[in-house]
Amino acid sequence: MNAKQTVFVNKFTDGILDPNKEMEYVVQDGGYIVANTTPGCWGPMITPALKGGHEVTKPVYVEGAEVGDAIVIYIKSIEITSMATASGNDKPVEGRFNGDPFVAAICPVCNTVNPETVIKGIGNTAIHCKTCDTDITPFDFTHAYTIAFDDQKTMGLTLTKEAAETVAKDGRKYMCTPEQSIQNPIVTFAPHDMPATMARIRAFLGQLGTVPARPMPDSHNAGDFGQFLLNAPHDYGITEEQLEDRTDGHMDINRVREGAILICPVKVKGGGVYLGDMHAMQGDGEIAGHTADVAGIVNLQVRVLKNMQLEGPILLPVEEDLPYLAKPFTEQEKLRAKQLAKQWNMNEIEDLCPISFVGTGANLNDATTNGMERAANFFGITVPEVMNRATINGAIEIGRHPGVVTVTFLVPESYLNNKGLLDLAKEQYEL
Repeated sequence: MNAKQTVFVNKFTDGILDPNKEMEYVVQDGGYIVANTTPGCWGPMITPALKGGHEVTKPVYVEGAEVGDAIVIYIKSIEITSMATASGNDKPVEGRFNGDPFVAAICPVCNTVNPETVIKGIGNTAIHCKTCDTDITPFDFTHAYTIAFDDQKTMGLTLTKEAAETVAKDGRKYMCTPEQSIQNPIVTFAPHDMPATMARIRAFLGQLGTVPARPMPDSHNAGDFGQFLLNAPHDYGITEEQLEDRTDGHMDINRVREGAILICPVKVKGGGVYLGDMHAMQGDGEIAGHTADVAGIVNLQVRVLKNMQLEGPILLPVEEDLPYLAKPFTEQEKLRAKQLAKQWNMNEIEDLCPISFVGTGANLNDATTNGMERAANFFGITVPEVMNRATINGAIEIGRHPGVVTVTFLVPESYLNNKGLLDLAKEQYEL
């Protein structure tokens, strides 16, 4: 393979992450991935030809990455290119899918599976089957909005009916949909249920990770969305045991933003780094099920860590995003702790450093247990120790409702050193 120092990615999957497909992009260990990403959930959700609920970049093979290794992903920059988007709470439309509207859309008239579509006009009946001209979208809004952004991409404002319809008539332009994307722009629906609402912008990636060990729909590469695959009637149905082949690339954790470092498990040779589902902003939990999906330009640097045996992603957020109790201690705080140690005839105190384990599951309780078990297994400690450290030196934070969390805590530097992560963590937090 001809590995490059920098690869420029502008091609996308059909919604399926397939480890059996050859990866056409190859990057050197230590090299860069620059990608023009497509908007996430809603556009693909109204594009039945896409089979995954999203439209992520084609995976990138990282030179030297073997199964059992990890890939460190440095998020160098995230830049929104969309001028506007639309989003809101969803409801599936019965009769237009086989078991899962994200994966197996069906035309209710001609029964074509994952049919191609054409756009006719605007509004929520504008997506038509290319074969029989039937309104075919497998999802509709319950409450939704169109939101426009300022030129600096610092502020968003939800639009009135008239303004939303202006955007709807030229959706690909306003959403800056990449040329090779096939998704229908969600602004075509022109939703306008809560006009004149301001929103701060802080972009992050809802999808960032590595290819799972078996073919999976991209949005289902997680412990919560993956539940839809269990014994499903379509081609991608799996068992609960097979769900362990996931890599949790679909996290919707708003701390996966510029400046953060994500450490991902390698479950196929080359890893297969992929990304997408960029959001303009999102509160913890993504409680509406969706947020403002945007197109954008992302710059990543990747590095291989040998023989890490990760069960799921590890996140080193920017320091600002750490829970209060998990922030690195200041020199003044350390001095007070040393004085306290002296008072109690103790010779030393632990040197501590933040780390965050991603946990996913069918619900938030299962996700929390998953994250704690991953942390315990990685460091070779007990779950009760993780519980105690996350209680006095960290927090459990919701990434996505119903089942993605981060288990964040301060860990002894000796633990990190034993796993080869100390230098990386010290670099991130300037310790």
